[in-house]
Amino acid sequence: MSSRQFTVAAAQLGPVKSLTTPRPETLARMIKLLEEAALKSVKLVVFPELTFTTFFPGYIIESAEEIAKFFEPASPAKPYAILTSPNAEPLIDKATELGIDISFGYGERWTADDGKVTDYNTAVYYSASQKRCIAKYRKIHLPGRYEPDTRPGVTQQLEKRYFTPGDLGFQAFRVPGLIEGALKSEDSAALGASEDTQGKGDPVLGMLICNDRRWAEGWRCYGLQGIELLLDGYNTTAFAPQYEGSNAEQEDEALFHHRLSCQAGSYQNACFSVHSGKAGEEDHGSLIASSCIVDPNGHIITESKTKDDELVYATIDLEKCRKGKERVFAFDKHRRVEHYSRLVDQVGVKEPALLSR
Repeated sequence: MSSRQFTVAAAQLGPVKSLTTPRPETLARMIKLLEEAALKSVKLVVFPELTFTTFFPGYIIESAEEIAKFFEPASPAKPYAILTSPNAEPLIDKATELGIDISFGYGERWTADDGKVTDYNTAVYYSASQKRCIAKYRKIHLPGRYEPDTRPGVTQQLEKRYFTPGDLGFQAFRVPGLIEGALKSEDSAALGASEDTQGKGDPVLGMLICNDRRWAEGWRCYGLQGIELLLDGYNTTAFAPQYEGSNAEQEDEALFHHRLSCQAGSYQNACFSVHSGKAGEEDHGSLIASSCIVDPNGHIITESKTKDDELVYATIDLEKCRKGKERVFAFDKHRRVEHYSRLVDQVGVKEPALLSR
């Protein structure tokens, strides 16, 4: 048995029906999934985007007081205040008790030292062995629009209205306690070259949120840091009546694009990935399921079978990342950065000049 094996899980949630769904109800469901994970010897559980509430960006909420209910306060003095929030603390306590690391998403209201308030769509990584959060990610690729579509019956996607694009970038991090015998910094001097330590330390992880998974740039930023496991929570629309196609046709297309993004990202960066969704019918509309775990060759190892609360788990071996990292996607041998300047210099599309008659 490889020393780089451990069991991971996506904790899919069925719908959190409405804006008024009591938080304790959702917390109880999450804790039940965590207890199930313990029975399966899972070491890491990934929960969906905006885990604790309905997908509130699907609603038009005018009251600032009402909007504030969906955000957790944080500041430079208390960057991980979510850990002691009554909306999350029971989950943290259970994860600590069971010795299971967790990643989960929520609305974060950040108050800077100068008093400026900014709202983010955020995910954190909580290490049970360290009893603290060791990483935070803020969603960068916000979909949808700012101004509501006032046509009757329209399914809204108003993330640009409620959130600011994340400011933390795509920063990979190592996680202690997931595998035994991981190489530590104190050991590296005896090995010499840095390439001798690659794939031997504590696992290298990164986080994305929902729409981020569709953007190759984020994945590649992580790939260039040697990522071995990517964590992603999502709430993805299954059907929007203002667009073409039947309910079933739109959902099939959404599922296809979801799987395509997850599989391509994992393959092109030679990493495992865990994708955890909130699924089913909420008051604002319907969400896809298909929570899954993908291997470094782009194959889906396991996938949810329902649109309800469901634990999707698998034992992964990070040693399998080495094949892609050392062959097809050996970046140090094959990347040609002298030709990539357009990727960072240009935002919108610039077509070649029109041809003459």
